[in-house]
This record gives sequence, structure tokens and C-alpha cells, in this order.
Amino acid sequence: MSAPKRYTVTSALPYANGPLHVGHIAGAYLPGDIYVRYLRQRGRDVVYVCGSDEHGAAITIQAKKEGTTPQAIIDKYHEINKQAFKDLGIDFDIYHRTSSELHRETASNYFKDLYDKGVFEERETEQYYDEDFSQFLADRYIVGTCPNCGNDNAYGDQCEKCGTTLSPDELISPRSMLSNKPPVKRLTKHWYLPLNQYEEWLRSWIIKGEGRTEEWKVNVAGQCRSWIEQGLHPRSITRDLDWGVPVPLPGAEGKVLYVWLDAPIGYISATKQWAVDNGKQWEPYWKDAETKLVHFIGKDNIVFHCIIFPVILKANDYILPTNVPANEFMNLEGRKLSTSRNWAVWVHEYLRDFPGQEDVLRYYLCSNMPETKDSEFTWADFQAKNNNELVATLGNFVNRVMVLTNKYYNGIVPQGPQDVLKQEDADFLAQIDRAYKNISESIEKYEFRAAQNSLMELARQGDKYLGTLEPWKLIKTDPVRTAEVLYNSLQVIGHLSQLAQPFLPNTAAKLRRMLHLNANVAWNEQATLLPTGYQLNQPELLFSKIEDETIQIQVDKLHASQPMTTPTEETQKSVILSNVILSGVEGGVEGGAEGSAYEPMKAEIVFDDFAKIDLRAGTILAAEKVAKADKLLKFTVDLGFEQRTIVSGVAMHFKPEQCIGQRVSIVANLAPRKLKGIESQGMILLAEDSTGKLYFTEPTVGTPNGAVIR
Repeated sequence: MSAPKRYTVTSALPYANGPLHVGHIAGAYLPGDIYVRYLRQRGRDVVYVCGSDEHGAAITIQAKKEGTTPQAIIDKYHEINKQAFKDLGIDFDIYHRTSSELHRETASNYFKDLYDKGVFEERETEQYYDEDFSQFLADRYIVGTCPNCGNDNAYGDQCEKCGTTLSPDELISPRSMLSNKPPVKRLTKHWYLPLNQYEEWLRSWIIKGEGRTEEWKVNVAGQCRSWIEQGLHPRSITRDLDWGVPVPLPGAEGKVLYVWLDAPIGYISATKQWAVDNGKQWEPYWKDAETKLVHFIGKDNIVFHCIIFPVILKANDYILPTNVPANEFMNLEGRKLSTSRNWAVWVHEYLRDFPGQEDVLRYYLCSNMPETKDSEFTWADFQAKNNNELVATLGNFVNRVMVLTNKYYNGIVPQGPQDVLKQEDADFLAQIDRAYKNISESIEKYEFRAAQNSLMELARQGDKYLGTLEPWKLIKTDPVRTAEVLYNSLQVIGHLSQLAQPFLPNTAAKLRRMLHLNANVAWNEQATLLPTGYQLNQPELLFSKIEDETIQIQVDKLHASQPMTTPTEETQKSVILSNVILSGVEGGVEGGAEGSAYEPMKAEIVFDDFAKIDLRAGTILAAEKVAKADKLLKFTVDLGFEQRTIVSGVAMHFKPEQCIGQRVSIVANLAPRKLKGIESQGMILLAEDSTGKLYFTEPTVGTPNGAVIR
């Protein structure tokens, strides 16, 4: 298939209500930047757009917390995040703002176009209202208990603990964030996007793949499938709020566009502003069928970018995304990253604490990118990746070659092989072509971890080649061969300076300065980049070792940011979740003994009985309800060495979309059993507390699928 005529690449617009942390970067921004830098090297026509999402209740809530205005909040965090992106080398073509006049005009006109086409449904419904503040409550102004995980601070649109998308009516014991009192219901008028009318098209496009040219990630397609198969419903596209883009209709005073209409149109308005700034036309990047549109997001935005926004685009004859390579979540030191709990590595603080080491963070986040399952950031692993890979492999190889060339040949590229290549040289130089091929194929498939590993593998081969031939010894007995070895090594370093550009742009620039090469990095696969007689510049160290003391400071700072735990909280944390359930049988869970908080212990068994059970770690790839069975969910589970279908009686406790990406423990050697005509090939372990609430028993973060649980 021929390459697209042009590319429009977006990364999710971050809310301008707080700073960026490493989970944000690993999820939506570093993969987008790597992809775009690669496309630019290949000479592709690409625009990479992003910007601050500056509307919605989250902004006004933050303003109330900080005792200031929404405008002050967005001005503050827009600048902090814009600078953090720039300093980390995330190279957007434009970083725009949804508070700009151009965006307001673009979003208003887009809404009006759809309204004039009769796309929306107008409805008068009862919605939550705070009587103390005489105000209708947007989703984010309502908090309550999540019906899925029990988090008592879930928002009216989403539970940030379990990631489930909600509506205010689903919350248990809802309360207003303004008065902290239960709200009442009052009639209000809003406009709805009739997603149900697009259900069959979405089913064909997403589930069957009709009209798509690329396969989507399993986790992305699985979450979309779960939503579609539950049935889609009209979704309100406006809100009662005084902060946002006003609904451009008569009689709509006090109403604004819902942020999930407003924000993604920010991609379009950003492209418009970029076109104005650069003398371009914006329409081809959003309306020409020969344009490839790619959205880089985190998994919590899958539904919005794969179902809601495509419907909005299709309804107005815009192009649809070719791919939405959403990443999973990154955890931190054994816990979920949490902005509200300050359990995070903030990007602007990292840049302050580690000056000149932007590429170290980029390298670590890419090597640990949560592409198909959740990953974990630990400071110890960060240190090890820097010291053992960047310093000891890539940095060591480059430094030894540059220092020896400077010492033996005054920094001039020596004479290369003049006859037929020795086999060891041919094998070594063949690694260059292999690296270009592997990196290109991996990036085109959005497999950035594999791509960066291919870059490091070329450096490893270089270090191995140099260590085997030892030119610092060879110079005493065979100066001609020494020149050949260093010549070959310099060619590999020249190509490393090109191949590193998408991943380590500052390092690539430093390499090219040392090599005296043009700063404009093209995708040049020709074997000879540094001919004999070419003058190099003085060598520099690419990376420096990170000491234990430096890492300990970061670990201490992270833990110091946490409030002291009260005895009550400790007690809650130490509650034993009794009664491990081998779910996979149709039927309910037996209750505990009357008057007891815990399920009675079962009869004692011997070790040999337990040893017969084969427990494995896995990840749920897809989940759906079983027809005509209220209690059953059908799961597709990845066990590393194979995928299994497992039917589990948990539909009364979990929604299918909530389970996608969930790490689970599996009884892998249970005899298959048919439930409602579906063969279930194992059981999923869950735990039940004294209230009857179920919990997935997750393997430790980082445990690979298929690992034996002992």
C-alpha cells in the first residue's frame, strides 16, 4: 500500500488545571513525538497538533481550590505544560489553546453545522441542581460512590480510581461539590448526539474493520466492542455551565458545549492556526481522504476518540482516524499514579532536578511504555536503564571510538577496508540495514519499545565488535586493521546519530556535532556517512552515571509528599479480603455465616492438594455480556503463551468495558466447562469482602502474562 499523501497527528489535549507527570508523557505524548519525528525524517508531509484543554468543570473546580479565576488557572498551567513539553523535546508543530478566539469560532461553527443538518436531538430532562448555589451541576460538580469499585469520590462522568465512564445518575449517594449537600433534580433543556443512530456503522467500522486500512490494538478494539455491544444511547452534547464555548443558539443562555465536543475540535482549530501561521491550507489535513489521521491517547480516552469523536467527524464529512494507538497506564513505585494524592513524578520538577538529562527520561519512558498493558516507573529501574544501557553501552561505544580516533588519527576518519570485507566486518555493517528495517517496521506498527530496542541493539553490536577486536591493543601489531575497525565503528555511530533522532533528539544532535555532520537529520540508509579523511570534532560524553544518592533524594521526596496515614486508614488498608472465589461458574456467591463479618474458613487441606492448581498471571483483552445470562461475562484472557476464553459469573459486579486491560490471576489447569454454549477454559480468581463486593486479585505490577503464581 502506498504511503498517505499527508499525515495529521494529534496527542490528547491535556487539561490546563495542573502540571504533567510521567504517566501523561508515556501515554500520549512521547509515542506521538517519536512517530512524528520519524515521519519528518522520511520526508513525509505531517502536522502534529496539540494544545491545552481549557474548558469544562475541571478548570472551574481547580480555580475554586486555588481561590482564583478559571482564566488565571489556564494561563498558569498552559505555560507550565507548554514549557515542559518543549524542554522534554516533544516537538509539536503547534501547541494551541481552546480558550482562543479562533477555537471558539471553530467549535461554535461546527456545532451550528451539525445543528443545521438536524444531527442533534433536543430534550428536556431532569438534571441535578444545587439549591444553595442556584446552579445546575455539570458532571464534574457531582461526586459520589462509584457503583463499580466503591470509590466514594467518583465524579459524575468518570471514576478516576477504576476508570469507568459514568453518568451522574449512576453515582450512589451523589453530592454537590459546591455545597457538599445532596442535589435535587430540576428540568433543563439540552442537545443530544444520537449515538444509537450510528451504532450499526460503528459496528461495521470498528468490530468488522470495514473501511479501515489498519488493525487497531486489541485493547482499543476490545473496549470499543464492549461499549457497542451493550447498545449506544444519545449523549448530551451541551452542559449548564458558565465556563466554556457558549451554545450558539437562541434560548441557550447559560449553556456551553460539552467538553468532549469542544476539546477534540481543538485539534481542528489548532490545525487552522498552524495553517495561518505557515501559509498553508488546513482543509486537506481534515477533509482529504488521502490524509492519514492518527490520535495518540491514553486508554481512559478510548471511547471518546473511537466512538464519540468519529461520529462527530462523520456527521460533518471529515476524515476518520486511521488508527488510535492508545496506551495503557503507567504506575509508580507499586501504586497507581495519582494527581490528587501527589503520587507522581512531575515533568517540570524532573527537568529542574536532572538538567541536561531530558533524553534519559525519554529513553526510560519509551523502554517502559505501557503499549499493551500497564507498566511501572521505579527510580531504581530508571537508574539501572541509564547506567547499564545509556552509559555502559551506547555512551561507552561512542566514547571509545571517538577518543581512539582522536588519539591515533587526530580526529580524522581513517582509511577503511579497500578489498573484500572480512566476514566479521560484513556481519557488523549488516547490522545497520537491519536496524533501519526493524526500527521502521516497528514505528509504522506503533511498537515504540521494540523500535528503541533495535536502536540500542545496534549500539550493543558496536560495543561487542569493539570489545572483540580491541583496537587499543591492535594498534601495536596491525595499524592497518586498526584503521579499518575504527572506520567501520564510525560508520555505525554516524547511523546511530540518525536512528536516535526520534527517540533521543538531544543525543542525536550531540552526536552529529561530534561527527561534524549536518544538523538536519534525514533518513539516510547509505552505508558511508563519514568518508576517509573527514575531520571530526572533539568527543563529548553522551551520558553520565546517576549515583545512588541522587535516586534516594527522589524516592524520599516522593514519600515525603504523602500525608501521614491515620490509624483508621491503616485499619481499612489491612482488611483481609476473605473468601477467594474461583469465578467461572454460573450462579451467585454464597453468603457468610450469619452475624459474622467474614466467610468461615473451609476445611484444612494438605500441600499436595494445593500444588495441583496451576495459577497463572494474565490480562483481560476483551469482555462482553453472554446473551440470555444476566450473571455471565465472556472474557478473552492473554496468558502470554496463548489466549483463553473464560466465562465468569461477575456481570452483576463489573461492566465489560471496566474489565478491559485488567490484570488477573487464572486457574489455568481447570477442566473446560460449557456455560450457555460457550466453552470456559479456566477460572478467574477474585476476592470478596464482608459486604459481598468483589475484587480482581491482580498479580504484582510487572509480572508478565503466563508467569506461574506460587
